[in-house]
Amino acid sequence: MSANTKTSRKVARYAVPVAVAGVAAATVAMVPAFANAGGPDLPKVTAQQLIEKIAASDVQELSGTAKISTDLGLPKIAGGLLGGSGVAAGSAAPEDKIAQLANGTHTFRVAADGPDRQKLTFLDGKDEYSLIHNGDDVWGYASQSNEVFHEKNAGAGGHEKTGRRLDASPQQLAEEVLKAAGPTTEVGVGDTAQVAGRDAYQLVLKPKQAGSTVGSVQIAVDAKNGVPLRVQLLSSQGGKPIVDAGFTKVDFTKPSADTFTFTPPKGAKVTEGADGDDKGKGADKEFKALEAFPGLDALTGGAHGKGEVKVLGEGWSTVAQINTGAGKSLKDLEADKNAPKEAKQFLDSLGGKVSGKFGEGRIFSTRLVNALITDDGKVYVGAVTKDQLVKTADSAR
Repeated sequence: MSANTKTSRKVARYAVPVAVAGVAAATVAMVPAFANAGGPDLPKVTAQQLIEKIAASDVQELSGTAKISTDLGLPKIAGGLLGGSGVAAGSAAPEDKIAQLANGTHTFRVAADGPDRQKLTFLDGKDEYSLIHNGDDVWGYASQSNEVFHEKNAGAGGHEKTGRRLDASPQQLAEEVLKAAGPTTEVGVGDTAQVAGRDAYQLVLKPKQAGSTVGSVQIAVDAKNGVPLRVQLLSSQGGKPIVDAGFTKVDFTKPSADTFTFTPPKGAKVTEGADGDDKGKGADKEFKALEAFPGLDALTGGAHGKGEVKVLGEGWSTVAQINTGAGKSLKDLEADKNAPKEAKQFLDSLGGKVSGKFGEGRIFSTRLVNALITDDGKVYVGAVTKDQLVKTADSAR
């Protein structure tokens, strides 16, 4: 592995949505399964050999088109937030645009030239949005509003805490999944495939534990150069993939230098990002979506909540227990005749009430992540089924 590759993996990044980045929670136990027939006729490889092929890949230059489809099964009100209704129209802030990847289908052009130059251009609709990392600078440009976001990349040169890298490509998704997988994971090789016109092996990761919402993660790996070309996250309940991210076209030649050059257009509104450490630290980020609803800040404890987090279980069954330090309970909000309608609508979207040794609460449910919000101000969240979540909350009492 080259020094540049090692450096790029140390750089802190703009993550894809939380649910995607935290797919598997422990390391890999190899299963020497072999590739099956059904796709291109390729030499047989073991899972160990395929992972080594990915690790040995030194491809740092590419360009192409990729597509990501996400079907989390979100309630309408929450899906609206992630799908864009909760994001300012035409916003140039990178966090706003990346958050939208958590819902629906999105197409973008991608280009990379080593760890210091990457570019993503979203192609949703006629209005384009570009996110560019070029050396010390990170730029975001929204053509619809003619707004520009600029931030000095304090992490350029290897400062892990503050550096920015644009991680929405299948390569980075696969890297996050493999980095998180472990002894609670069964790893094998599935059918061969063709992705973006290239022959590929498929690495298949499956939970050994019961109770996960994840059925498997399938990573299509370029047979020649070891680059992950597609990542699919499949539900344990079947149906279409929860996440399907992959190249539709890819070229491994060096992009031209001007690909990463950006100058704010005349008349554009330029917003400078904050320098230094990420201001969104701690458990406050976990409750940002809730606090977007008037009246729910009391449930989460707002910016002054305790935010104490305890990890329960391991591997695919990991659940985070979060003590919000809330000033109110769900029951208080339900009984409050003066509570804003948005808060009541959110409660209605959470689904049915549940009870157990932990007390009473409601479960916010998606196809991937379930969250139990209890009446006494605790939140239990994980990529586990509702039954597993309640069982874990009971055992934590």
